[in-house]
Amino acid sequence: MRLDKYLKVSRIIKRRTKAKEICDSERVFINGKKAKASTTVKESDIIEIQFPKGTLKAKIINIAAHVRKEEAKEMYEIISGADSEE
Repeated sequence: MRLDKYLKVSRIIKRRTKAKEICDSERVFINGKKAKASTTVKESDIIEIQFPKGTLKAKIINIAAHVRKEEAKEMYEIISGADSEE
């Protein structure tokens, strides 16, 4: 799954266009490397997002095309930082 879509489906970032914008501004890293919006993510990848108020670091646990709002938090595990700082 594309990184921008994963960020939207998992509700780490609420809108896909905003996710793409953040990726394009080189503030997203996967396993320590800069990631573009089109980068493919897989389970056990570590995503790091630099928001203006801090950094969010999360491990991908599950990848699904569609999930309900209540199940979205089960797609990742927060390693450090705050959740949904869009």
